[in-house]
Amino acid sequence: MLSKRYAQVNVKRCVSCGTCVKVCPKEAIEIKRGRHALVEAGSCVGCGRCERVCPACCIDIKVREATA
Repeated sequence: MLSKRYAQVNVKRCVSCGTCVKVCPKEAIEIKRGRHALVEAGSCVGCGRCERVCPACCIDIKVREATA
C-alpha cells in the first residue's frame, strides 16, 4: 500500500548535492546523471526528511491523489 504522501523534486532548482539521498530512510532518492535528484514515488513514504535538509529548498511533500 502506498503512503498518502510523497516527495517531489523541482529539477530546475536541484543542485545534485546528494543530501536528500543520505537522509532517506527508504533509499527512494537517487541522483540521476549527476544533474538532479529523482524520487521513486512508489518507495517514498513522505516522511519529509529530505525536504527539511535540502539546502536548495527544491523538495516538496505532496499528497497523493486518491485512486479508486
